[in-house]
Amino acid sequence: MTSPLETPDFAPGQPVPPVARSLADWLAWQESLHPKDIELGLERCRTVAARMRLLPVAYTAIVVAGTNGKGSTVAMLDAIYRGAGYRVATYTSPHLLRYNERIKTDGECADDARICAAFARVEEARGDIPLTFFEFGTLAALAIFQDDAPDIAILEVGMGGRLDAVNIVDADVAVIATLDIDHIEWLGTTRDAIAREKAGIMRAGRPAVCSDPDAPVTLIDSAAALGARLELLGQSFHFADKGETWTWWSGETVLEGLPRPSLPGSYQLRNASGVLKAVDALQSRHPVSATQIADALRSTVLRGRFQRVGGPVEVVLDVAHNAQAVAHFVATLKSLPAVAHTHVVLGMLGTKDRLSAMTSLAEVADHWYFATVNAAKAATADELHATWRRLPRRAPAACHATVEDAYRAAASAAQPGDRIIAVGSFITVGEVLRLVAPDDTPRGA
Repeated sequence: MTSPLETPDFAPGQPVPPVARSLADWLAWQESLHPKDIELGLERCRTVAARMRLLPVAYTAIVVAGTNGKGSTVAMLDAIYRGAGYRVATYTSPHLLRYNERIKTDGECADDARICAAFARVEEARGDIPLTFFEFGTLAALAIFQDDAPDIAILEVGMGGRLDAVNIVDADVAVIATLDIDHIEWLGTTRDAIAREKAGIMRAGRPAVCSDPDAPVTLIDSAAALGARLELLGQSFHFADKGETWTWWSGETVLEGLPRPSLPGSYQLRNASGVLKAVDALQSRHPVSATQIADALRSTVLRGRFQRVGGPVEVVLDVAHNAQAVAHFVATLKSLPAVAHTHVVLGMLGTKDRLSAMTSLAEVADHWYFATVNAAKAATADELHATWRRLPRRAPAACHATVEDAYRAAASAAQPGDRIIAVGSFITVGEVLRLVAPDDTPRGA
């Protein structure tokens, strides 16, 4: 959770909070505070939020859930509303390089001092309530946004929706991006079960947008039971790919000649369609022009999503970590001009479907470099290698103790005209990004 460049003075297990110490100290202490990394439920957060007088929020809240596409959805909404002159806050997770990336106002990360002060407020209010790492961070973000007084806050659900800490905020518009199988130990093993959990961010009488073209019936039924106004891609809003441009329409509103999103991948048109419906739902409160929408689509950037770092050996980074996301990543990769060899640096969590992800990656892999990511629930390099043995197509593979070791091995082996891809988790991408482009902004395909 903490950056490799941050060395906390705090020793986990210390009984008192590290007041007036560093951000790294606070984060290390929070990780030891609750016996579980994840414990879904809203009672703890709601109680502390009430003590802090954080609710109801004074700004327009857009809450974003989904298996994949959440980050892209948040980034496009942020670009549209900031481009239209609104003050916008965003809360996202996890981060790539620094925890501060999670909490932004007008595109600027909250600095260490502000986050530490917000953590101190949470600690003062929580009493003996044991908060998880994510709950602590969510409450701190809401405290910072209360002070910043944005017009709009775009809040990304950490996992699921119904019982996620972000769901203590009543969404003015709920957006649910793509739905697929992930986090089965908490959310269920079917799309129907997972959709039911994500539907929990909807609110009675308020719009809920789903940009998955195959919305499960449980999502539709949940919206009806909650009394939410469900807007479905392919039913209440639509898009048509025209090649260089695209068209979006909903009811009598038609936007033609839109530029393709700067974020690579044909699937981004689905994400963008949901974004435009959310914007449409808020037009009476926060008007945005077609020109402002087009400008934002052209300029949206998001690190770690098909991010390309040029050079004699191009590096492509993507945080895809489940079967659907990896399949989309591979499809986009295959749409690029062919390269001599593709070197795959892969690190994943042990809770993910390694075989499905690696089966997709095997379509492009010429060399594998397996790494054990720096996380408690990491799949070891040896476990990745064991999964590799089950692939029908097995390019040469090697195991490495760390992501940095794996990347350096790939960089040493790669020749001009080759390509290195780093994929499998935010941790994998963050560690490679720190090596190859810590200050660069991503460019599209």
